[in-house]
Amino acid sequence: MSDNPIEIVNLRKEYGKFVAVNDLNLTIKKNSFTGLLGPNGAGKSTTLKILTHLINATSGEAYLNGIDVTKDPKGALTDVGTVIETPEFYPYLTPKETFRYVGELIGMNREQISAQSQEILEKVKMTDWQDKRLGTFSKGMRQRIALGQALLGDPKIIILDEPTSGLDPRGMAEIREVLKNIRNESKDLTIVMSSHILPEVQDLCDRIAFINHGTLVKDDDISAFESSEGTRSIIAKVDGLPTDEAIREIDALDYVVSAERLGNDIAINISADPSVRAKLYADLAQMDLNVYGLTEEDSLEETYLDLIKESR
Repeated sequence: MSDNPIEIVNLRKEYGKFVAVNDLNLTIKKNSFTGLLGPNGAGKSTTLKILTHLINATSGEAYLNGIDVTKDPKGALTDVGTVIETPEFYPYLTPKETFRYVGELIGMNREQISAQSQEILEKVKMTDWQDKRLGTFSKGMRQRIALGQALLGDPKIIILDEPTSGLDPRGMAEIREVLKNIRNESKDLTIVMSSHILPEVQDLCDRIAFINHGTLVKDDDISAFESSEGTRSIIAKVDGLPTDEAIREIDALDYVVSAERLGNDIAINISADPSVRAKLYADLAQMDLNVYGLTEEDSLEETYLDLIKESR
């Protein structure tokens, strides 16, 4: 196998006549944060459960760090941290005691556990709660402890199954912030996360794998999905009707693909390069337009819906 941390080859899972995963082939690049994106029932969770050996595949292969989890689950999962479905803990244990218990299970010594526990508690923002019993925690707090538990032993791969599922908006935001910090501070780390929430994937991931009916529809860098033609659409909201002269002035900017009136607004197509967007904002501020708002059309949502429609 290649040096890619995760390789899925012709993976299939059948429940009687129902096919949950349909000859899936997928490669996860090293040090990427990949979102498995698809509607409910697409086969995302089933795939991750096979990867983490919670269920057996009907056929096919799934490699973690070059080891086939379907044949050698213990070896394949040695350097992998996971959070699958709703985490369950002993309610009478504290976070520190939970980390000690899990650390001993995976073969860490006491010094390693102690040092890593403090570092991880800071990462997941649970230092102030390290000696409180888990039975008193909210679901969002337990989810942060679950993420911390997955980091014990410095794994090279983290597998997350809908980590914000069932959380309120505040809890979702907290988990996303923790995941961003983990990603930024751990360069030698590959993360795979299933989700059906587009903004979550856009906020966290640098790659997307679209899955529907248990089959890979498309996988690529997120920028390729956000603008399949290399452009991005910006809507400038203007106080008053924009003049033809203003439209021509914007259209003449060398990085603008097109500009046209859209009611009282201006629809501007530009290159998908983020630096170009910043130039546009600066140039609009210098024009006599009275722009009071800028919105960006969500091309990822359109791409998502189109791909799901095509794969039905």
